[in-house]
Amino acid sequence: MKAAEAGRPPQRLAILGSTGSIGTSTLDVVARHPGRFEVVGLSAQQRIDELIAQCLRWRPRFAVAADEARARRVRDALRAQGVATEVRSGPGALCDLAAAPEVDSVMAAIVGAAGLPPCLAAARAGKRLLLANKEAIVVGGALFLRAVREGGATLLPIDSEHSAIFQCLPPDRAAWPATIDHLLLTASGGPFRERDPASFDRITPEEAVAHPNWVMGRKISVDSATMMNKALEVIEARWLFDLAPRHVRVVIHPQSIVHSMVVCRDGSVLAQMGTPDMRVPIAYGLSFPERIESGAPRLDFHALAPLSFEPADERRFPSLALAWAALEGPAGSTTVLNAANEVAVEAFLDRRIGFDAIHRLNAAMLAQVQPEGAPDSIDALLALDARTRAHAAAWVQANAR
Repeated sequence: MKAAEAGRPPQRLAILGSTGSIGTSTLDVVARHPGRFEVVGLSAQQRIDELIAQCLRWRPRFAVAADEARARRVRDALRAQGVATEVRSGPGALCDLAAAPEVDSVMAAIVGAAGLPPCLAAARAGKRLLLANKEAIVVGGALFLRAVREGGATLLPIDSEHSAIFQCLPPDRAAWPATIDHLLLTASGGPFRERDPASFDRITPEEAVAHPNWVMGRKISVDSATMMNKALEVIEARWLFDLAPRHVRVVIHPQSIVHSMVVCRDGSVLAQMGTPDMRVPIAYGLSFPERIESGAPRLDFHALAPLSFEPADERRFPSLALAWAALEGPAGSTTVLNAANEVAVEAFLDRRIGFDAIHRLNAAMLAQVQPEGAPDSIDALLALDARTRAHAAAWVQANAR
């Protein structure tokens, strides 16, 4: 039954990062349920033509572009078509959109640490926060979760692995400690699972972004190839499920059918399965605690290839170990790791450093950049992020090809 048929008002949705893969998949799910959702706000960083097309299709009340020049382009294009969307620009406008009283739910799909301020704004405003931006919790940690609690927000994980775990756990969060022995995050192994590590210095950006199972943006695809994406997910799981780092583990599962597992105290293993399609966790987050059509193809168990699992090769994926190193380091270490990795991936995609140098840069920054006390505010976290980026940029310059 459609929401309108049930007499319920539509869920008013803002999508931060609407032109990326998560944003477009979210709009695909929304389009399958007319009357259930209302798109109130959209935002984009670079893909302005796509943002204009989305605004023409969805007629949101608000749109946010990265800067005023881009906002003017959107404004002019929409005005020419008679669309009355209010177009704003800059990080402050993103936070305003995330906290706007006209918004019930926020899909946080901005890539990187830039997603933390609007996620905090949504949390403090008590929104239903669909978290696809893992960096917000990696960087924000305790500060972010405190904002969720104090603001009365509902936090729903959208990463396929964390959504899988959330779906396997009891609805009562108080029951989680008595349920969980440990978590198993599955990882596909990316495009280089069987490649000789001795050749990693010759990997090109084109090879690194060609993921065998998932269609993702360039940055997250590179993170998947290095397994830094999984390292960030370990950190995210530690905070989301309030576990000691040793209770979060990783297993390679090349088929990406089992999206993650909960190993229970009684020895039972609970797993969530499905095709590798992000519309499944997106639909679950949008409709929780109900389930709605996602558009994803169904698993065909008659045609399904055998499922396999294997340990993560530390020589092939040295970045994975940095997750536990950062979690066990001084407060703020996960902020350092995330900032270093964003600089490293950008430098690799720009062909300034090699693929193998991504890990070396990340490890160097984790060792060299020491947080000055426990960062206990957004300003302190962003200052640590900026300091790390400056050190990482200097490292790139000194080690450029």
